[in-house]
Amino acid sequence: MADFSTIASEFVKFYYQTFDTNRAALGGLYRDTSMLTFEQQPFLGSANILEKLQNLPFQKVEHRHDTIDAQPGPEEGSIIVMVTGALMVEGSDRPMSFTQVFQLRPEAGSYYVFNDIFRLVYPAA
Repeated sequence: MADFSTIASEFVKFYYQTFDTNRAALGGLYRDTSMLTFEQQPFLGSANILEKLQNLPFQKVEHRHDTIDAQPGPEEGSIIVMVTGALMVEGSDRPMSFTQVFQLRPEAGSYYVFNDIFRLVYPAA
């Protein structure tokens, strides 16, 4: 099996490519025990997470990931991934900075998202 940093990098590439082209396909990455915190709002379970992601107030988005940091997680085989980057949504003329943290858990030779925390990062005042 690949090392945790390689897995994290491959996951991030897949996640944002899927998010930008077909958000509905992200549902397979979550389970009923998964949790997303999106800008302080918690969503539990794959159905609620997918509903949130599909009902964001834009149709087109393009993510750019600038940094990916990964560490082994607290459970055997789990991986914690922190991403920083920028995203551009339709109708906007400026990219928005974001950070996102994932906890990936192994399952049947692959991984799923157990925890997902997303935040936009606003310029300091």
